[in-house]
Amino acid sequence: MAVDPRLFGGLCFRFRDQNPEVAVEGPLPIFSCGGWRGGRTVMAAVAANVAAAAEDQEPQHEAVPGLESQWLQIENKESGRDRPLRAGESWFLVEQHWYKQWEVYVQGGDKDSTAFPGCINNADLFEDQVNWRLKRGLVESEDYVLLPADAWHCLVNWYGLEHGQPPIERKVVELLGVQKIEVYPVELLLVRHSDMDTPYTAQFSHTDSVDLVLRTAREQFLVNPQEETRLWIKNAEGSFERLCNTRVTLLEAALQTGQLIIMETRNKDGTWPSAQQQAVSTASEEDEEFQGQPGICGLTNLGNTCFMNSALQCLSNVPQLTDYFLKNRYLEELNFCNPLGMKGEIAEAYADLVKQAWSGHHRSIVPHVFKTKVGHFASQFLGYQQHDSQELLSFLLDGLHEDLNRVKKKEYVELCDAAGRPDQEVAQEAWQNHKRRNDSVIVDTFHGLFKSTLVCPDCGNVSVTFDPFCYLSVPLPVSHKRVMEVFFVSMDPRRKPEQHRLVVPKKGKISDLCVALAKHTGVSPERMMVADVFSHRFYKIYQLEESLSSILDRDDIFIYEVSGRSAIGDNSREDVVLPIYLRERTPARDYNNSYYGLMLFGHPLLVSVPRDRLSWDALYHILLYRLSRYVTRPSSDDEDDGDEKADMEDKDSIPKPGRVAGGSSQDSGPEQAGPSSGVAGGSRAPVDNSPGPSHWPQRARRKHLFTLQTVNSNGTSDRSTFNEDTHAQPYIAIDWEPEMKKRYYDEVEAEGYVKHDCVGYVLKKAPVRLQECIELFTTVETLEKENPWYCPTCKQHQLATKKLDLWMLPETLIIHLKRFSYTKFSREKLDTLVEFPIRDLDFSEFVIKPQNESAPELYKYDLIAVSNHYGGLRDGHYTTFACNKDSGQWHYFDDNSVSPVTENQIESKAAYVLFYQRQDVARRQQPQPGLRDSPASPACGSPPNSEFMDVN
Repeated sequence: MAVDPRLFGGLCFRFRDQNPEVAVEGPLPIFSCGGWRGGRTVMAAVAANVAAAAEDQEPQHEAVPGLESQWLQIENKESGRDRPLRAGESWFLVEQHWYKQWEVYVQGGDKDSTAFPGCINNADLFEDQVNWRLKRGLVESEDYVLLPADAWHCLVNWYGLEHGQPPIERKVVELLGVQKIEVYPVELLLVRHSDMDTPYTAQFSHTDSVDLVLRTAREQFLVNPQEETRLWIKNAEGSFERLCNTRVTLLEAALQTGQLIIMETRNKDGTWPSAQQQAVSTASEEDEEFQGQPGICGLTNLGNTCFMNSALQCLSNVPQLTDYFLKNRYLEELNFCNPLGMKGEIAEAYADLVKQAWSGHHRSIVPHVFKTKVGHFASQFLGYQQHDSQELLSFLLDGLHEDLNRVKKKEYVELCDAAGRPDQEVAQEAWQNHKRRNDSVIVDTFHGLFKSTLVCPDCGNVSVTFDPFCYLSVPLPVSHKRVMEVFFVSMDPRRKPEQHRLVVPKKGKISDLCVALAKHTGVSPERMMVADVFSHRFYKIYQLEESLSSILDRDDIFIYEVSGRSAIGDNSREDVVLPIYLRERTPARDYNNSYYGLMLFGHPLLVSVPRDRLSWDALYHILLYRLSRYVTRPSSDDEDDGDEKADMEDKDSIPKPGRVAGGSSQDSGPEQAGPSSGVAGGSRAPVDNSPGPSHWPQRARRKHLFTLQTVNSNGTSDRSTFNEDTHAQPYIAIDWEPEMKKRYYDEVEAEGYVKHDCVGYVLKKAPVRLQECIELFTTVETLEKENPWYCPTCKQHQLATKKLDLWMLPETLIIHLKRFSYTKFSREKLDTLVEFPIRDLDFSEFVIKPQNESAPELYKYDLIAVSNHYGGLRDGHYTTFACNKDSGQWHYFDDNSVSPVTENQIESKAAYVLFYQRQDVARRQQPQPGLRDSPASPACGSPPNSEFMDVN
């Protein structure tokens, strides 16, 4: 609706709905209240100004038609008050008594009748003559009638409007599929966060957007256009809730009359006032006045969150993405209705971090809100366990993309194979299809295109597809060798166990381990048995054909010399190999001490025993001989004559001692647990301390150092019988009385071992170039059995060959070095030094798309950030190197600590994720191209702490 400019000194007032195309215009001879704007009644101050302007002007009426013509124009069904409602149009309220008087007047047919109604007077519809607020509880046809805009304008032109009264304009809205006139709009109380005691009342339609409320508040409170604001609503229970999506209507946001709307303005340091109230501030006055280089801001470690800090620092130093958030371009692209997204919360939380870090007002910030948001939408990151920075980065990029996806409704797109078409045509189609469903700043910045070629090994069918990617996960050249530490136990009791470091094939077998050890010891591999010792017992005894991959680096592997590979139950050999455990008898906690427990201790043995000497007496003396290095024999006075004779008879059958190897004695062996660890030290098998009787024939013996008992493989419960004809593994336990063990058993000597010269050997890893990793990434490979490809020609799954090629590279290229290797039996980290260039990383030899020779910078990249990982698989620490987009200076980010570095400190074995920016993008963003190309001065500052930096 527009007011004739002649009426107000040339001023033209235009009032329209929130939809620009819906407007009502026309001259008003009398207009006293400033009008209506977007469903909001402007308050009395504006009304007074308009009324004052109207006093100086003479009303100029149009020619008034006849009474019958007036009746037809107002009451007809096409343009009059009986016509159908249309959403978005304006209707006006007219006081019922005045309208009835008008009907009497026009139906009387006499223009000079005393029934003339005079000016339109709606005074009875208002509560007061100041705020012009409509009375509550008015009823249509009793208190007022509704007229469409055309009919209202006609009546105002013919009869005028009472001086000082505003027109009562209302919108037609669609509520629950029904068109209705919104007589009572929503009245909201608008306040500033800094002044909540003086609310401003504004009226809005249910169909108005929340953005209109925000704009109204900004206008009312005179907010600077550069300042960022957001709205909160106070609920009935007194809590506050963010109005995140400003594109929804008041009806969709469930806003009701009388609710308090709070507008807050972002602080200069990038924080929000509401966030400051929730957090406990520990900053000193000096910190509050801090002004530093934007972007040079640490992140507090909340507890094993260095992986998150490292990923955030890398992403924060991607220039085009950071500018996108700093310039608030993300506000127009927040996608609150994406079912694959996170309702814009991840994007807003990240934006808050970026604005704080780049405000220049913080030395470090606490990313607690961001951590909470990440844990809420990705349960794997809940809590405070250590995680992978690349995994967090992958989640964050995907979350930001979906939260900022410009595609509000994703259409179905069918993936098409090349089918012999030219690569450029297929690639362009694939990229367009990708953009039809995925269009965001993340796609603009980080997404590129692969060419994937699959070849069926049977029919030769070739399938070519083009697939988008967000980062490159490139493999490192892996050594086919593996270093294993083992302990060799000789048959000669005088030789201490020897520690060896052996180089074996990574995919080798147990026999390869024995062959490698034979080169150091001179003992034939056929005379070796390999066992995994855990908690004083044999966890597993390996066979020669078993794979080495089943042995983990943390396992304690013992290799025993035996008299030929004589397996238990193998009747083809003259000797039997018996596993031997050591146990100590300890009194149990019983009221009469009548019960005794047995506890494993020391290192178990594998002992070769002649098959014809399988008797308790013979075995006793054989074992006494094998333990002679750390078990002292009793004197002759301690043994009776019968036992002494038996000793003399058995000594003739004891195996001859072998060779003795030299070496330095050590105080400790691989098993560090004390004697009690037989019960409490392990979790692989439970311990049963109940002894049982043996059915081996035995005679009474006195003054023996220990007794022998058949037990199970855990060494905990006695076996009832031993039968040589069965294939069951016989285990023998040497049981010691505490006093005898203390007197005759030397624990220090028993735990001693020597190191072979090969222990000092270190498998050297030559450094590799980043280009080698990329070449390996594009090498032809055969699909694994777990991931076959369905060949449409053969109509079955095939182990096809696959080759990936780079077709199109993004503005910012993320390269993930696959340092962590996981298999069924092993996990390892590759600490190979990867040599990567700081500048001019040239991809022209890897991109197969026809290239633009006149623009070589489209294929050259400069490094802008590095995520580092120090340590091993179970524990480690993440840090970041990053180049500041404003100063061009490199810095080292270690949680909340930030320090300048030189470029020669960036390359290290810890480099894990690399961020490269294309040179043409860097030139577009930098007004001074020489600034970024110049190397950082070595005098910029001291290097980071050598504890983390000296990784070479």
